[in-house]
Amino acid sequence: MIARMWEIRASVNGLDELLSWVCDVAVPRIEVLPQHVSSDVYSSTDNRIVVISKWRNSPENLPAPPPYLIARAPHVWDFTPVDR
Repeated sequence: MIARMWEIRASVNGLDELLSWVCDVAVPRIEVLPQHVSSDVYSSTDNRIVVISKWRNSPENLPAPPPYLIARAPHVWDFTPVDR
């Protein structure tokens, strides 16, 4: 299992529209992939959106967001579970 964290900062007035795009366009595009397990979307008060997606293997990237909605490009990190 691989967990992918995708984080982006919205433009000053773009949070609501970017969040709609993430929920209505970006996440549905990866949810249909056979290796996808689940995805959760989070937002913060400082215009950030985070998507945590879980994959059986080979995580896929979310599509590129509309440039006018973002303050900077997304950052992506992959994590694997730790046995404890």
